[in-house]
Amino acid sequence: MGMSWGELRERILSRIRPTGEEERLVEEFCRRVSGELSERLREAGFKAVAEVHGSVAKGTWLSGERDVDIFILLDPGYDRGVIPQVLEVVKGYLGSGWVEAYAEHPYLQARIDEFQVDFVPCFRIKPGEPLKSATDRTPLHTAYVREHLKPEQRDEVRLLKRFMKGIGVYGAELKVGGFSGYLCELLIIHYGSFEELLEAAAKWRRGTVIQLEVGPDPRELRRRFGTPLIVVDPIDPNRNVAAPVSEDSFWSFVAASRSFLKEPRETYFYPGEERPTAEGVLEALRLRGSDLLFVVIPDSDVDVPDILWGQLYKAERALRGLLERWGFKVLRSAAWSDEASRHILIYELESAELPSIEKHMGPPVEVVEHSDR
Repeated sequence: MGMSWGELRERILSRIRPTGEEERLVEEFCRRVSGELSERLREAGFKAVAEVHGSVAKGTWLSGERDVDIFILLDPGYDRGVIPQVLEVVKGYLGSGWVEAYAEHPYLQARIDEFQVDFVPCFRIKPGEPLKSATDRTPLHTAYVREHLKPEQRDEVRLLKRFMKGIGVYGAELKVGGFSGYLCELLIIHYGSFEELLEAAAKWRRGTVIQLEVGPDPRELRRRFGTPLIVVDPIDPNRNVAAPVSEDSFWSFVAASRSFLKEPRETYFYPGEERPTAEGVLEALRLRGSDLLFVVIPDSDVDVPDILWGQLYKAERALRGLLERWGFKVLRSAAWSDEASRHILIYELESAELPSIEKHMGPPVEVVEHSDR
């Protein structure tokens, strides 16, 4: 007889809940780095302070994770032109081993001891004030979650994150098109627990609207956003936190919720690493009877993964449309990349050959000027 959900729940939590020693290690590291960097910024003459945000600041991180987000909150009197200067101070603090990355504006990534740290500049704003950069919302998100997420719900968020990782829908980056950590936190705040969320998600339909604060009519939100799931940001009512969630990720989560509620299993959280053999893959393809088209794109100039994946998905859609216009029946398509030097577009075709004869309808005889040509 298998474990009950209660037993399985405790088993999973014992793996994902940070130990007291882990919490002490992370807290000491964050306190040291944010304090030292804040002092460097003051010495350089900047009105700025380094603060920890993300899952560490909200107490929803998983055991074993060593990812830390340190935001440099700049005085609102500055403009965006100060960001490169502030990052020079951060580079001076780090010394070496940093990498400059880009989103809406540049930020730094660095390995410090056993931690992977992002140093992200933003501007200190109050709720309702205009943004100077997209990252300005993050401190407000942290404050909202801290205020509304009950201490006992932190484990509910951890269960949800691990479940989503297990089924492959966790992460708002374009490569995944899934659920962000902040979205997971909002869903638990709204529904109350992991189980209650899954019970609701099992009944979701396309265009489901979730509002944690009083807001517009759901019909207006569906017209405005047009995405499978709409979760209004309680910090910014014009923003849909679930905008990155793709159709595939949305329906994968709905289907997984339904099947998990029928039969809870550990494999939803930890699916294992079954690597198919080359022979097995070839045999499966042979039995399908379809044809595969691979378009290999060599490229070593990759700076920002999200930009790369955006370009790959755009190219995938464009080539799919071209194949279909040429008369090929595309069963499915996908994009893959090692995010370094090799990118591949993959198309499964009903057949790689077109018929030698194709029927074309000419203009009606009654349209004299065309039928006489």
